Formats: sequence, C-alpha cells, structure tokens
Amino acid sequence: AEMATFEEQTECIVEALFSDLLGEDGSDCRSLETDSGDSVQSAGEPPTRFDPVVVASRLRRMGDQCNVDFEKVSSEALAEVLKGKKLKLPSRCLQMEKFGAAVESLSRSWSNQNPELVYERAFLAVSVKLLMHVSKKVLSMVQPSQLINVINGNSQVRSYIEACGGWVRM
Repeated sequence: AEMATFEEQTECIVEALFSDLLGEDGSDCRSLETDSGDSVQSAGEPPTRFDPVVVASRLRRMGDQCNVDFEKVSSEALAEVLKGKKLKLPSRCLQMEKFGAAVESLSRSWSNQNPELVYERAFLAVSVKLLMHVSKKVLSMVQPSQLINVINGNSQVRSYIEACGGWVRM
C-alpha cells in the first residue's frame, strides 16, 4: 500500500481526533487508543504502520499538556475566535484565518515563555487545545478543516513533523 501524502495523513488524524472529541459524553474515559497496546514493537524499532487514531491520541495528550488559559490571554484574534458565534463572522474563511492567527500568536508566546518547548510542538499543542476549548463552547463553530488547514498551511510545522520522520513518529 502506498503511503498517503502528508496532507492526507493530517486529514485522517484530525478526523480521528474529532470523532474522539464528539464521542465524549462528559466522562473522562478516552476512546482513543494508547500506544502501549503495541507491545510487540521493541523500543528501538521505528513505527512502520501509520495509525491516525494513535497519532490523534498523542496530539490530544500534547493538547492536554498545553496550560494556556484562553480566557485570560489577551489576543485580538483569539477573542474573535471565542466570540465568533456572536459575531457571525461573514465567512468560514475568515473564521479559519482568525483561528490560524490565534494559534500562531499563542504558540509563539507560549514557546517564548517555555524555552524548552520548541515552537512546532507548541503550535500543535495550542491548535489542539484551542480546538477542544472552542468545541466545548460552540461545537457548531468547529470544523475538522480548520485544524487540517492550520497544520497543513504551516510549512515550519510540516517540515518539523517530516524531519521527525513523519506523523508516525510524533
């Protein structure tokens, strides 16, 4: 089987993340699998199979580690994302732009405050966390395409993921 492109993989991962977010009924039980089930693989071996569910659960953990309090951050783009429902932003396109801008500015400031945190990982963590945050407030506002485009559209983050060995290594 031919490997899917980076964009296609991102799409699969985000879809898996979304179905997990939407599948939550307030319980803390996570439906995503953890990596520990794959005990056959020795620690030194690179993962060979691309499993969007496993990668999505890693992204989700990264999002969980993001300690940015979106309600306390002063960011114009973020404010517009959070009140996007009331604002009735004229287009999804504009909403995407705001989402991307908010993720960008928050990631930069978070990674600047935490020198041990590389920008690219901060970007992924913040984008997942912001998506989770917004989806709790107004689910109808959140579309998988927002996160897909934000990740695929950031060449620095893409290069970082590819340099790590692709999504399977994240």
